[in-house]
Amino acid sequence: FETPYGIIYSTNITPDPGTGIGSWSLDDFTRAMRQGEGPDGEHLYPVFPYTSFTKISDDDIAALYVYLNTLPPVSYSPPENELDFPYDQRWALGLWKALFFEEGRFEEQPGQSAEWNRGAYLVEGLGHCGECHTPRNFLGALDAEAAFTGASYRTRVEGKLSTWSASNLTAHDSGLAMWSADELEAYLKLGFSDRAGVFGPMNEVVVNSTRHLTSDDVSAMSIFLKNLPANAAEQGSAADEATVRAGSIQYDIHCGTCHLPTGEGSAETGPPVLGSPIVLDADPSSLINITLYGAQLPETAPSKQWQARGWKRMEEYASKLSDEQAAALLSYMRSAWGHEAGAVTPEQVA
Repeated sequence: FETPYGIIYSTNITPDPGTGIGSWSLDDFTRAMRQGEGPDGEHLYPVFPYTSFTKISDDDIAALYVYLNTLPPVSYSPPENELDFPYDQRWALGLWKALFFEEGRFEEQPGQSAEWNRGAYLVEGLGHCGECHTPRNFLGALDAEAAFTGASYRTRVEGKLSTWSASNLTAHDSGLAMWSADELEAYLKLGFSDRAGVFGPMNEVVVNSTRHLTSDDVSAMSIFLKNLPANAAEQGSAADEATVRAGSIQYDIHCGTCHLPTGEGSAETGPPVLGSPIVLDADPSSLINITLYGAQLPETAPSKQWQARGWKRMEEYASKLSDEQAAALLSYMRSAWGHEAGAVTPEQVA
C-alpha cells in the first residue's frame, strides 16, 4: 500500500506456523479482525480494515478462520514497512485508535427490512466498501459525516501508479441517483450493467470478490446502497464558456459516436456518461485515467459481457489529446446536460 505516510506491506495469512497465521488461535484471529491487534498485542496498521471488520459476527469470524486454515501453507515474510517518522512507531497507533476507532458488532436497524440490514452488514463490515469510498482526514481516519461520498487514493493498475477516485455511492446527483438497484446488482455481480462496466481498481473488487457472492447478497447490498441519503463533497469552480465550447468540439469528434450527443449512450454503442458518478466525481482522477489510458478490462467474464453487448473497449486518448484538449473535453462533460461538476485543469491531466 503506497500511502501518504510511506509503504505498508500486506502480511502472510496462509497457515504457515512460522511466517503466517498457522500458530494463531481463533481468539488471536478474532482480536486481529475486531481490535487491530496481533497475537503479541502489537497494534496493526489500519490499512488492514479492522475499522470495518470489527462489525463482523462471531459465526463469520469463525468461518473465515476455518477457511484460511485450509489454504496451502507458504513460508514467506514480506519486506519491512517503509514508513516515515512518526508513522513507523506502532505504539502511536494506540493513540490513533483512542481518537478514531470504535469497536463493536453490526447492529440491525429495527425500522429497516431484513434485506436492507443484510446489505448494510455486507457493505459496512465484510465488504468494507467505505474504506475506499469514504474520504479520510489528515491522519488517515474515515470521515463519518461524509461516508460513501467518494475519496481519492493511489494504487497500481497494470503496473502504473496513479491517483484514482472512488465514486460517490450515495443517492446524490453526482452519485448513484440515476442507477436502479437492478443496474447496481448487475454491476457488482457481472462487472457490467446498462450504466457502466468495471475498469481500473474496481476490476479487483468485482473479479476477486463481489461476483462470487450469492444473488441474494448482491441484491441486499444494492438495496442498501440505493437507500443511502444523498450527500456529496464540494465541487470546484465550473469551467469558463470558452473552455466548454472547446471541449464540446472535442466531445463531438471523439466521444459522441459511442456515448451520443445527448450523453445517454445506447445498448449498441456504449454506456451513458450522463449522470455517471465517474464523470461527476469531485476528484476527476478516474475520469482522467480512463480517458488517457482506456478501460483496463479484466480478462474474465466482465470483458466478455462487454463484447457480447457490442460495446467497444474504451480506447486510449493520451496520444490524441493535449493536456489542454483533454481538460476542455472533460470539463465540457462535467458541465453539459445539466451537470454541475467542477472544471478539469490541464495540470490535473498532466
